Amino acid sequence: MDLSGIVDATVTLPGKPKPLGTTITEHGTGFAVFSRHSSACTLALFDRPDAEAPFMEIGLDPDANRTGDIWHIELTGVGAGAYYLFRFDGPYDPHRGFRYNKHKYLLDPYAKAITGDFRWDLNASKGYDPESAQGDLSFSTGSNAGTMPKCIVINDAFDWQGDRPLNYPLRYSVIYETHVRGLTRHPSSGVAHPGTYRGVIEKIPYLKELGITSLELLPIQEFDEYELDRVNPQNGEQLSNYWGYSTIAFFAPKGSYAASGRNGEQVTEFKEMVRELHKAGIEVILDVVFNHSGEGNELGPTVSFRGIDNPIYYMLAEDQRSYMNFSGCGNTMNCNHPIMRSLIRDCLQYWVVEMHIDGFRFDLGSILGRDRKGRLMENPPVLEGIAEDPILRHTKIIAEAWDAAGAYQVGWFPGGRWAEWNDRFRDGVRRFWKGDKGMASQFATRIAGSSDLYLRDGRKPFHSINFITSHDGFTLRDLVSYNQKHNEANGESGRDGSDANYSFNHGVEGETDRTDVLRLRLRQMKNHLATLFLSLGTPMMLGGDELGRTQYGNNNAYCQNNEISWYDYSLRDTYAELHRFARSMIAFRLSHPAFLRPEFYTGNDTSYNAIPDITWYDETGENMDWTRTRNTVALRLDGSKAEIKADRDDNDFYIIYNGSARHMRFRVCEAPAGKTWHTALDTGRPAPADVHPPGAEPVLADQAHFVAEGRSLAVLISR
Repeated sequence: MDLSGIVDATVTLPGKPKPLGTTITEHGTGFAVFSRHSSACTLALFDRPDAEAPFMEIGLDPDANRTGDIWHIELTGVGAGAYYLFRFDGPYDPHRGFRYNKHKYLLDPYAKAITGDFRWDLNASKGYDPESAQGDLSFSTGSNAGTMPKCIVINDAFDWQGDRPLNYPLRYSVIYETHVRGLTRHPSSGVAHPGTYRGVIEKIPYLKELGITSLELLPIQEFDEYELDRVNPQNGEQLSNYWGYSTIAFFAPKGSYAASGRNGEQVTEFKEMVRELHKAGIEVILDVVFNHSGEGNELGPTVSFRGIDNPIYYMLAEDQRSYMNFSGCGNTMNCNHPIMRSLIRDCLQYWVVEMHIDGFRFDLGSILGRDRKGRLMENPPVLEGIAEDPILRHTKIIAEAWDAAGAYQVGWFPGGRWAEWNDRFRDGVRRFWKGDKGMASQFATRIAGSSDLYLRDGRKPFHSINFITSHDGFTLRDLVSYNQKHNEANGESGRDGSDANYSFNHGVEGETDRTDVLRLRLRQMKNHLATLFLSLGTPMMLGGDELGRTQYGNNNAYCQNNEISWYDYSLRDTYAELHRFARSMIAFRLSHPAFLRPEFYTGNDTSYNAIPDITWYDETGENMDWTRTRNTVALRLDGSKAEIKADRDDNDFYIIYNGSARHMRFRVCEAPAGKTWHTALDTGRPAPADVHPPGAEPVLADQAHFVAEGRSLAVLISR
């Protein structure tokens, strides 16, 4: 980054209250920051990221440099690359919710970059004296300038080469959830820039070969990855905030994920990654965390929002001293306060307009539906505002429709056009293939698009984000290899991570050399993947599942920046059969409109078509009796264009799900007139007979019956 713009600013101008953050002008840079309850604002400029003191400080005049609640100034001679922070003065009165401390330097909430890979001293940034018996009621007079990352003035200019967000319709999307660092950090990744945005670019051919349409990235908005003070009890290594669900700068891409530099270069490198992914036809979706910040509870550091306007940005408890904690992370952002609502929408618009992002997944999205008292609202302004925002109109918005305080809104998430992570799909599919009794009805509901959840308010099947595994929980291989979580490496004595995994080790806990167990586990992994890609809804797969990636039974690897979390591409040889199968299933889904249909099935309602779009059968060929406890389901799909309202007519399909442990002989209904059934897929058979290329599917020898191995899935296609 060119730091020549950092010079003594000899002229100050009043500046403008909008836009917030920094704006490069004809003569310098404008700064604007919100703070309602402060009595003074100071802008500090630094000449180095690790400078222990500013080389210049400008106290803003409340008369000339304040409009309403916005402090603003323009400095001539200051340009892109300048380092800056703010200080605010005002009451330090925790019992009234105020935590101003003029000695603490603070990040601009609208900063577009901060100096990356920075290890700050959290104690130095605390507004109180950590050694005092009074705790957070005491007051610290020490400076934190030398241990704070610095905000960076950014020039938004970039050669996008004509790029625009791709914005694929949800029903045509296949989402691949991954971590920027984890995708390429392992030595087996074969990239020149491991663990970085450039590493993602280098891995585009792999993603293209796999066939996914959309890359969903775990949090890349700036956070303190060194905030944890625990070590791995098994090897003594320091644990880190690997996942990044502790945002501290919502507009800033993570500096340590950049290969080219961390003094503003991360912005350009992130844009390059998005541009190159778009050239390859791959969308970018960001996992965003607006529900809480990295400042923690009342004993946490003061690095931004807390020292700027604590009672505005956070939900405070009745005593005003402590914080409501619907996030499980110490604090909760006051998302439906007008100021926070504006910040969230400004932020989303920035990532779409300036960074060309295609969509967002909102972590603990139910928190965005709580009012200032923490109560769930019927029509939350921020959620409705995001859904109706004209700039975001074609941007994907996906909610994790629950929070850490008991809110659960899957199927009921307010705000309009929101899609949702459907954990009921996850659990229903897992339990069916695990062999839990009486799961056929729930399983059928989930693979048919979860109309019980989304039909009620006019949403479509594609509003269900179907997933079986995600970053939070077991990988696919671990799902079929462990009965219990094994989180000892996290240093929390096994208290962390869910106990409701609905997993099955198939006879041996963890790693094994038994070929019969390994063969069955492989089949079960195929069953889960096939179910995901044959179901109505928008599929999301966890990155690395196609490789047979394992976390060794750790179902909460949030703190593991090591080989537990990184993708080992040498597994592609070990699990070549699984990798081929995953590629084939993605291609199969995207080539058949029957699995992309935008409407729910109507079943036996044949009012405008003599043939039902879906018919359910048991193994005897009779109509399904949903009161049975046996885990077998068969269905026939009519692929005619009139019914599915898709772009073209499709084949008809007969799909068999044998969740029982024994092989079964299924009666198959007649193929359409003039056609015969061909076997497109059979997980009961090893490769290459498990899935056949289009047009090469062998004819079913007995057109009336199909023998399905125990725990297997088969797809017959009419030709």
